Amino acid sequence: MNLSLYQKNALVGGASAGIGRAVAIELAALGANVTLVARTESTLRQAVGALDTSQGQQHGYLIADFDDSQILLVKVGELLRRHPIHILVNNTGGPPGGPITEALPEEFLRAYHNHLICNQLLAQAVLPGMKAAGFGRIINIISTSVKEPLENLGVSNTTRWAVASWAKTWANESGRLGVTVNNVLPGFTQTDRLKEIIEKRAAATNRAVADMENQLRNQVPLQRFADPAEVAAAVAFLASPAAAYINGVNLPVDGGRTRSL
Repeated sequence: MNLSLYQKNALVGGASAGIGRAVAIELAALGANVTLVARTESTLRQAVGALDTSQGQQHGYLIADFDDSQILLVKVGELLRRHPIHILVNNTGGPPGGPITEALPEEFLRAYHNHLICNQLLAQAVLPGMKAAGFGRIINIISTSVKEPLENLGVSNTTRWAVASWAKTWANESGRLGVTVNNVLPGFTQTDRLKEIIEKRAAATNRAVADMENQLRNQVPLQRFADPAEVAAAVAFLASPAAAYINGVNLPVDGGRTRSL
């Protein structure tokens, strides 16, 4: 099985922590040159310092906020003038929680901008280089909510569905160029976002945080939360030559929690 990403260039969003950082580590371990994107330079420097360079890889980072897509595009454009991107991992922090019946229009607009619109702009920017190379991977970190909406995440559920449909359409159109587009759907994963969700649910129901954690774990057949590295392993496989014929899929990495197929 060919998993080597030697001499491939990857761009990973939200890469200073959590799943994004784990993805960057895994891609670098397979030989890729990785550029990390996030808002905070100090955490980006730390993340780059953790990446494998044993195959002569050269890693870097871009300081960018997805709230400002124009600056993001300028910085990505400067990067693309130096070298093409073969692997794009779209990963952005999820929208704030809350019931959809109370969501404001601007919450939807911001979420659509930071996820759907930024994904579109980045994919369009890297596509020419992928086409020229005859190799491209666009992988979107979304959520199992594209299969089953999650409680109290109204804006997120809506936005994730839009991104999933966007990705499937891209997969249909870009496959002939040698570019695959797939979605990875993490379940409960040990990240700051999950911690925040658990704490808010515990406070809203006047329950102990430990009790809420146990309730969520009990929803998972494997009876535990995922490590970010386990999600990253799925992303890395989809980025590899071994996954060349996998296109347009939603891959849950959730320990079996999602009840639907």
